[in-house]
Amino acid sequence: MNTQSEAFLKQDAATTPATSWAEVGKQRPHESAVLHVLGEATYTDDIPELQGTLHAALGLSQKAHAKVHGIDLAEVRKSRGVVAVYTAKDIPGTNDCGPIIHDDPIFADGLVQYVGQPLFIVVADTHDNARRAARLAKVDYEELPAILTPQAARDAQSFVLPPMHLARGDFKRAFEQAPHRVKGELHVGGQEQFYLEGQISYAVPKEDRGMHVYCSTQHPSEMQHVVAHALGLHSHNIVVECRRMGGGFGGKESQSALWAAAASISAALLKRPVKLRADRDDDMMVTGKRHCFYYEYEIGHDDEGRILAAKVEMVSRAGYSADLSGPVATRAVCHFDNAYYLSDVDIVAMCGKTHTQSNTAFRGFGGPQGAIAIEYIIDEIARNLGKDALDVRKTNFYGRNDAEGRNVTQYGQKVADNVIHELVAELEQTSEYRQRRADVLAFNAGSPVLKKGLAITPVKFGIAFNLTHLNQAGALVHVYVDGSVLVNHGGTEMGQGINTKVAQVVAHELGLDLSRVRVSATDTSKVANTSATAASTGADLNGKAAQDAARQIRERLTAFAAQAFKVDPSKIEFANNHVYIDGIPEQFPSLIRKAYNARIQLWSDGFYATPGLHWDAATMTGNPFFYFAYGAAVAEVVVDTLTGEWKLLRADALYDAGNSLNPAIDIGQVEGAFIQGMGWLTTEELWWNKSGKLMTHAPSTYKIPGISDCPEDFRVRLFKNRNVSDSIHRSKAVGEPPLLLPFSVFFAIRDAVASVGGYRINPPLNAPATSEAILNAVEAVRAAHHSRAGAAAA
Repeated sequence: MNTQSEAFLKQDAATTPATSWAEVGKQRPHESAVLHVLGEATYTDDIPELQGTLHAALGLSQKAHAKVHGIDLAEVRKSRGVVAVYTAKDIPGTNDCGPIIHDDPIFADGLVQYVGQPLFIVVADTHDNARRAARLAKVDYEELPAILTPQAARDAQSFVLPPMHLARGDFKRAFEQAPHRVKGELHVGGQEQFYLEGQISYAVPKEDRGMHVYCSTQHPSEMQHVVAHALGLHSHNIVVECRRMGGGFGGKESQSALWAAAASISAALLKRPVKLRADRDDDMMVTGKRHCFYYEYEIGHDDEGRILAAKVEMVSRAGYSADLSGPVATRAVCHFDNAYYLSDVDIVAMCGKTHTQSNTAFRGFGGPQGAIAIEYIIDEIARNLGKDALDVRKTNFYGRNDAEGRNVTQYGQKVADNVIHELVAELEQTSEYRQRRADVLAFNAGSPVLKKGLAITPVKFGIAFNLTHLNQAGALVHVYVDGSVLVNHGGTEMGQGINTKVAQVVAHELGLDLSRVRVSATDTSKVANTSATAASTGADLNGKAAQDAARQIRERLTAFAAQAFKVDPSKIEFANNHVYIDGIPEQFPSLIRKAYNARIQLWSDGFYATPGLHWDAATMTGNPFFYFAYGAAVAEVVVDTLTGEWKLLRADALYDAGNSLNPAIDIGQVEGAFIQGMGWLTTEELWWNKSGKLMTHAPSTYKIPGISDCPEDFRVRLFKNRNVSDSIHRSKAVGEPPLLLPFSVFFAIRDAVASVGGYRINPPLNAPATSEAILNAVEAVRAAHHSRAGAAAA
């Protein structure tokens, strides 16, 4: 440290009271922001390749469902630069990469179940040579009937898991006695994760059958297990490392396993480093997406729109294997209520087996698919009653206390800290919703072609893994003799800022500036048995574990300082890069040197397990979530009724991040989730042809939102709240819940379309609401409106 810096620190320490100091809650930039901008951030493909590194590509099935009687690989082996070709029979251990159920082979063996399923791997001297060679295989197929849609799967009773059923109260009785009844269906499409960095693994053989795998993954421990099983080894032979990902969004939670295993098998057999990097087309053809859902519902309600009975049957397109479809369906069931109390419910969820990519995790993990159904239903009820949908939503909100008797979910968990009433009221006021509603009505009355729509939608989202034992995390904190700090934790950085938040937590605990703390790459040889960075729990779990480790070090230092300086431990504070000993500042590095000389342990491990969680999968009841995060958004759109084109004019979002660890990062997460969710519901359409081939497998055919799709007027704020649950510094998760905020965009579009029929006809609009779908809905509403007018005139 230079003299000027030391002088500054002394002055800062002398003038700033320790009690006013804090590191958490500050708007700090992402710890890798400068590296991202300069292009210096190291991703897996940027790691300097070792001498002898080979490159691999996968050979993919061209049939959706077929027996494979033989594969002729002669031309593949003769192709330029090819070193080896491996199939299922060459796998040393287990041919499986399924995360829960072992129904997901690394390489298909005798049976293919979707177009794009890997049959073999080609290893060559270059990436391009491997790809070219992979296309030269001749496969003898015997085609079998293929199931491609959720409806077809349900009709054929084709499921990857047994159906789930949750019931509360007496739906049949409540439905029959309800003054009004609504029946209908809805289809919501899937979504490609479209991470900027594709799937990639770089496997490097080590001595004594060891394997070091650099992998772009959200779940290093799962990759460790899969690679160990594939190689027929123990986990201690395998190290999986991930410094950062160029996006994950759930697509690298379980499905990075195929790439890690295939690269490692090749590297182990050849005893040379092997890199397997997927091109965008191959990535989209091979990997799973967000599950699309098909719903059939029956609802009973009263004159105010209060839901008295609710029945829904949800069928998802699981794909050919189970993957994470079970937990996704469970979360959909648990989020069907969204922010609303449902007294008498009957919910069935089915995971349809289809001969398509095995669908997997995607930001929200079934929560958005569950919640959008009830929002669609409320939108229908409001239009049927001629009411503002916001008023119907408010009527159905969960109660605020036990006295109201409307604060227990359909799965039996009490909704504590229900702030949805206050949050929505604040947004209603700040967004000027009522005045803008009147303005939209006036605009539409005088505009025959362009129609505006406005909608406000709430969010209640449960935070924790569905599977209780996954809610745990570990961390290591090292304090070096110079006073600098290194942190390693089990979470993975995919751009969401987990390393920044964890570093802030550790810095806060030790009284240091963020610049004094560094977070190293996630590594299974440092923190073992980690959970996936998923379910919005990354900062919650790993932040608590790191805090625990840092706290132990601080307590050791406190005890040492109290003894060395003969003061009471209560007189010692850590702040401003100093340790205040009875009010006298001692520079942190100085105390560390003294502690080291006194042989005080300056590193520690930390651990955290989320308390109070339990879940009975048989009855689908329990306390699956640690707390709920809330939010709401208002969207205003304009739709061209002649073309179906639309534009988001303004979006107002208010999100409950609790006592935010880093408001800048959290607001960025809300903004990103909003646009990503909007893409899912509007422009991102997955389409398979009749042969089961995914035709939207590149940016040219699959349309994610661009900068021009973002509203010019985009207002995002954090709701002032403090988590009632003992989360890390009373903050709340911000990864997944905001993805539900753009429901408001979908329903604003539906509102605009409904104006064509005088707001008396419910538009038959499914998601994604592409321009074609919007135009079809406009024409359907117009036809129904004319039909009604004609009938009335007659």
